[in-house]
Amino acid sequence: MRRWIVTFGGSGLSPLAPGTAGSAAAAALLLVLYALLSGGTQVPVGWFSLWCLGAVLASGLLCVWLGRWAIAHFGRSDPPSLVIDEVAGLCLTMTALPTFAGWQQWRAMLVAFVAFRIFDIVKPPPIRTLERLPHGWGILADDLGAAVYANVLCQVVLRWLLP
Repeated sequence: MRRWIVTFGGSGLSPLAPGTAGSAAAAALLLVLYALLSGGTQVPVGWFSLWCLGAVLASGLLCVWLGRWAIAHFGRSDPPSLVIDEVAGLCLTMTALPTFAGWQQWRAMLVAFVAFRIFDIVKPPPIRTLERLPHGWGILADDLGAAVYANVLCQVVLRWLLP
């Protein structure tokens, strides 16, 4: 069960780019949630943001709680297969972004997904230093840092460049 949780349903077991696979699985789940909430109309930003923040809290707590186990299980300090931190990061990236009706929400998710993956891979300062925190905290903190950068970029892109 723990392995299923930290790999986000097995998406982190992808042999190619497990972090991207975990983020893609989280994006798919968020799009399904958005579709269920919207019924074909635009969901208020506040409602979707509450769901996203709830997911950040839940996945973040699971990451910290199971982080020590995952480190021992996978034999690495930040196991690539552990992607529950990517779930928290993508959900934080989506928090308070403008929402759209129909296919435009897919566009917003794509922008958020790409921005989050770029910042999570590049890890601009001071994100890399967050990885030094012990156990699951370091695993989670760098993704949340990347999410903050990605969210700011997405605010600009989705509000002013692609309204």
